[in-house]
Amino acid sequence: MAEFEEACKELEISIFVLPPKSPKLNGHVERAHRTHAEEFYELYEGDLDLVSLNQALKEWEGTYNHIRPHQSLDMRTPQEYIYRCHPPPAP
Repeated sequence: MAEFEEACKELEISIFVLPPKSPKLNGHVERAHRTHAEEFYELYEGDLDLVSLNQALKEWEGTYNHIRPHQSLDMRTPQEYIYRCHPPPAP
């Protein structure tokens, strides 16, 4: 943990640490972890080297954010939700 904290400090990345055993404070993240575990990690059959796994994960993130509808977003993708609720400013 100390090495991680030091690296974050050097990169000027703020760390927010939640108290232990407080899932109610972290529910959205826990739900996302569950979805990724069930829909990516448990189904992944590729090579386990870092390059292959990172490439497959990048592809899955594209599907998750741009193709897969989310019940919590009224069956929209995260991209659709963001564009609808927070449209880009006009040029």
